[in-house]
Amino acid sequence: MVIQSELPKFRALSPEARLAHIGEAVGLSEAELAQLAQPGALPLATANGMIENVIGTFELPLAVAGYFQINGKDVIVPMAVEEPSIVAAASFMAKLAREGGGFRTSSTGPLMRAQVQIVGVSDPYGARLAILKHKDELIELANSRDKVLIGLGGGCRDIEVHVFPDTPRGAMIVAHLIVDVRDAMGANTVNTMAEFVAGRVEEITGGKVRLRILSNLADLRLARAHVRYSPHTLATSEYSGEEVIDGVIEAYEFAAIDPYRAATHNKGIMNGIDPVIVATGNDWRAVEAGAHAFASRSGRYTSLTTWEKAANGDLVGTIEMPMPVGLVGGATKTHPLARLALKIMDVKSAQELGEIAVAVGLAQNLGALRALATEGIQRGHMALHARNIALAAGATGADIDWVVKKMIASMDVRTDFAVEALAGPRNA
Repeated sequence: MVIQSELPKFRALSPEARLAHIGEAVGLSEAELAQLAQPGALPLATANGMIENVIGTFELPLAVAGYFQINGKDVIVPMAVEEPSIVAAASFMAKLAREGGGFRTSSTGPLMRAQVQIVGVSDPYGARLAILKHKDELIELANSRDKVLIGLGGGCRDIEVHVFPDTPRGAMIVAHLIVDVRDAMGANTVNTMAEFVAGRVEEITGGKVRLRILSNLADLRLARAHVRYSPHTLATSEYSGEEVIDGVIEAYEFAAIDPYRAATHNKGIMNGIDPVIVATGNDWRAVEAGAHAFASRSGRYTSLTTWEKAANGDLVGTIEMPMPVGLVGGATKTHPLARLALKIMDVKSAQELGEIAVAVGLAQNLGALRALATEGIQRGHMALHARNIALAAGATGADIDWVVKKMIASMDVRTDFAVEALAGPRNA
């Protein structure tokens, strides 16, 4: 089935009409449409089996970003998020990117690290060589714990050993099991392998194994995206495309040199990525941790994206970052809406999902930088945020639209302003 991701005038439709359109576009069944249309898609019994001390379920708005074209394929992207303007910005930047062929993505293999910490060793460098001497034996031992993964072509591939000769607790060595986890996020797999080899590692080194746990700095599991915009594509009624491009590049350079700006810059990237991760039932905390650690890998916190000017004047953006996501296991399998999100995107592998996520992050980043470099972030964002303010002030039905218009016209988007407006005459 060929999916068409262009969604013209989609915002003007009712939620019911939007759902009907998406259902037809991606081939959702009547049962699947009913799941999306009704609150409480996650049964309490299922939720109770997912985590402890369950008392209910908590819902977020589920939207779709349109216009994404990734490696020549149209993709409709589900996003679960509470903040206004995120979906609109990502969709608009994706729409502008289509002229240049959309987003081009790639990724490394799905390799995760399991760390085995060894303490109480008097000869850490000798212990390192001892582990490496027995590497094949340890790899075989690790792989004996997951025959299913081996059958799928995954498994422990290599072992690295890192030496920390002088810590406050004495010498420490850390063995890394490098594991191909296929289409899983991989935490359970690598943790099990690390625990299973621990006893043999103690015998080999004469030390004591402490922690046996995955690393969320998944620097061997990277996803990348690349996009290109011509100047005329980025032009606004007030700014030429060349001015916008110069402003975007200067905003990026600010983030590249200043960690205070980089933190907000990267948060904007994660504004696009996290909603995709949440919608698919993946571990957004793991993705966040890996992203920010990766941004600090040079010893200084910096931007996850780059923006530069091509020889012909086009704006070129790139992103590369860890993307430890999966299609199997955990909430991705147990949450019914997570399964539907994957179906809407028509993803076939965890690597493809990771590539879609970073493309959305790159689009979201440009949406923020373009606004910052031109009219400022508040004009567009606050216009969308005004609906939240109106609802918080108690507006319902037709009152919402006129209160929103009144706040925008007054350039005063505050709850107390909305409350005051609601208390007065309508349309005043």
